[in-house]
Amino acid sequence: MRPVGKNLKSVLVITNDSSVFLKKGLATAFEMFGGRIEEIKKLVARLDVAEKDGRKMFDVSYGVISTRFGFVPGNYVITNYENVMSKKEDYEAVQKEKDYLGQLNTLSVFFDRIVICVPKDMFAMMLENETFQQGKVIAVTNPVFEEECLKRNWIYLERKGARLGKENAEKIFSILEKES
Repeated sequence: MRPVGKNLKSVLVITNDSSVFLKKGLATAFEMFGGRIEEIKKLVARLDVAEKDGRKMFDVSYGVISTRFGFVPGNYVITNYENVMSKKEDYEAVQKEKDYLGQLNTLSVFFDRIVICVPKDMFAMMLENETFQQGKVIAVTNPVFEEECLKRNWIYLERKGARLGKENAEKIFSILEKES
């Protein structure tokens, strides 16, 4: 076991499911999804092994807002499923059935930083629901939310195309590295 730094940051990285399933049958939520989630998983892996002065810098957790199960931590075993939510009405229906916003609200208080990479309409629901605390979030999202993020003392990064993008991944790592 590697020694941990005295300023170890706990980081929760959140995204939503993908229609690209990498496994049939059972697998962890981290292993199950591919596609645009791959770039987020690379950031999680990088944060997980990051060290400063021979000590681990981050305690990283990863979770997926899934159509079938609601919010699922990355190490939970799930199975693939038929339909994947892709629009506002889907996000609202899954919220009504699974209350992923409530799950995230409860869980997020235990983390120093929360990195969010979800679609525009899902992010709007998070803002409306006041899902996360002031000052904790790094949001990779649509430019229409920049002002709302700044009001909450969150770090805003513009989502361009893919869920995260290499440039944003570098910025997130740099921000977290400076804080630890």
